Amino acid sequence: MKMSEFDLITRYFTRPERAYPPEVLLGIGDDCALLAPAPNLQAISSDMLVEGQHFFAHVDPRALGHKSLAVNLSDLAAIGARPVGFTLALALPNIDPAWLAEFSTGLFGLADQHGCALIGGDTTKGPRTICITIFGEVAARSALRRDAAQVDDDIWVSGDLGEARAGLAERRGEIVLDTAACATAHRRMDWPTPRTTLGLQLAGLAHAAIDISDGLVGDLQHILTRSKVGARLMIEALPIGPALRNLPTAVQRDFCLAGGDDYELCFTAAASQREQIHRAAQAARIAVTRIGQIEATPGLRVYDQCGTQIELPTTSFDHFAR
Repeated sequence: MKMSEFDLITRYFTRPERAYPPEVLLGIGDDCALLAPAPNLQAISSDMLVEGQHFFAHVDPRALGHKSLAVNLSDLAAIGARPVGFTLALALPNIDPAWLAEFSTGLFGLADQHGCALIGGDTTKGPRTICITIFGEVAARSALRRDAAQVDDDIWVSGDLGEARAGLAERRGEIVLDTAACATAHRRMDWPTPRTTLGLQLAGLAHAAIDISDGLVGDLQHILTRSKVGARLMIEALPIGPALRNLPTAVQRDFCLAGGDDYELCFTAAASQREQIHRAAQAARIAVTRIGQIEATPGLRVYDQCGTQIELPTTSFDHFAR
């Protein structure tokens, strides 16, 4: 039986009203969703994933559904916001029931973990493209803004870095990984874990934050530019992912500094808050590592364990730089 656009929406993306959080008064099925006003600020972010640019044509659709929402949840985590709901705009070359079933399973699996409801969107025919707009809430004085880093703040990152970039490099044939490292790297690339709980723990505690989507160097630079400060990083302090351990040192550093797709949090906080930062990380069940310090002199500088400044190996990902 031929399926229409509206059949597609009903079969794969419409859920019962009980799946909506209290803030959602009206979800899928009308011209607009209705969200109840809250006393806190509303946090809104959009991300687009395009086949051939952000994901391979034959990627596991369940993983793609997961990642499509994960990258948006990561944005909420970076500002310390609690997820509420999201919209999905989906362009497809054709209606493939098997693909849609897997994609929606991955999407809703992560949505349910975070209490984040699909409340609307659009579908059309075209090159496979996924665009999600996500909504969250955060107390006005607790939001982790990029322009809030202060001189002498510690610089922290969550989790490990570089493994998603290693997964991409392995798929491109640029490097060779053993079986265990390959599985780890591919999972980090395909199934990122948004640090939502950590972001909520850091709200009102850290000063500035950003999620590492395009690479640590480029993303940290956004904080430095907006906050009108500089920074020093210690290269030996970087939390290198276990999947990178057998790669040459230069490759490890390149992947950690500029690899992208980590979806970890980079954040700054006063040195007096170190104990509280560790407690927040323990509550979120994720390791955090102090990798540097905010300085008054503009620019980003990286040093080795001997105190010698080293040249940044690459810049971070830019859609229009290639």
